[in-house]
Amino acid sequence: MKIRDWIIVIVLIMADQLSKLWIANTMQLNQSIEVIRDFFYITYATNTGAAWSMGEGLGSLFVIVAIAMCGGIVYYLYKHENTGLFLRTVLLLIVAGGLGNAIDRIRLGYVIDFLNFYIFGYDFPVFNIADCCITLAMFGLIISVMTDKE
Repeated sequence: MKIRDWIIVIVLIMADQLSKLWIANTMQLNQSIEVIRDFFYITYATNTGAAWSMGEGLGSLFVIVAIAMCGGIVYYLYKHENTGLFLRTVLLLIVAGGLGNAIDRIRLGYVIDFLNFYIFGYDFPVFNIADCCITLAMFGLIISVMTDKE
């Protein structure tokens, strides 16, 4: 991995961790602040599972998987220095997101979530910046595979 890769990962992890710290220090658990009525709220929530609270109580397994996955990606990027910018960015998003949530699980035993959207009347599960990184990366991987874009 290149120095700029590490900078990207560190900046994303810092944004994730600082936003979670701010939420934890300024809000009460389950408190919700309306940002855009009937669409976007800042809601302080915790999650011991994965997406949509699946796998509650499997935090240690999620930490092991995240660290192994991130280690594998870092190894891949070291071995393939010429990986294209698009795929490299996608992989860095996975590393940042995976480590951001792993830090919470190690430090707290749960993940702090706070971004809460109501989409077409559906209360979408509350998520965080690390989750955004992982979700964007998954869309990027799909695009990469479908278009053979590297």
